[in-house]
Amino acid sequence: MSATSPDPGLPPDLTALSEKEEAVMRALGRILLVLPRAMNADLENEQRMTASEYNVLRHLSESPHSRMRMSELAQSCDMSLSGMTRLAAKLESLGYLNRVKCDEDARGWNAVLTADGLARLREAWPTHLASVRRHIFDHLGEIDLDDLATALNKMATDADLR
Repeated sequence: MSATSPDPGLPPDLTALSEKEEAVMRALGRILLVLPRAMNADLENEQRMTASEYNVLRHLSESPHSRMRMSELAQSCDMSLSGMTRLAAKLESLGYLNRVKCDEDARGWNAVLTADGLARLREAWPTHLASVRRHIFDHLGEIDLDDLATALNKMATDADLR
């Protein structure tokens, strides 16, 4: 059933979507599937690097002392801790990061970006930037970017709270 279909059984405080609202909902659903695949493909084809690998290196490069606790890094990259552990092991084997015990908590581990990891991130950055421009910003025209960012962040925050 379409979200625009009238249904006499709807609660009184809930209305069906307008055609425009339905179009936005469907477009968002499609872009959530298609965009990550397209951007990942760009990085893999040109850099032999996944978007997940790029995101780990980017988050580490933006953190104080290029260091993050593994659990915080996993959360920042929207990954499970076990998934992050596997990815960090791969990046460590490539020399892009080191995993070291936390000074303040002997049970925890930090991921630390290496000079080779930063160099690799800088090498991949133009590919990522071109991908972001081609797949996102080239299509936005005169849309108010502040309003768009605010709306998208509200959606993400609301979804994250559930």
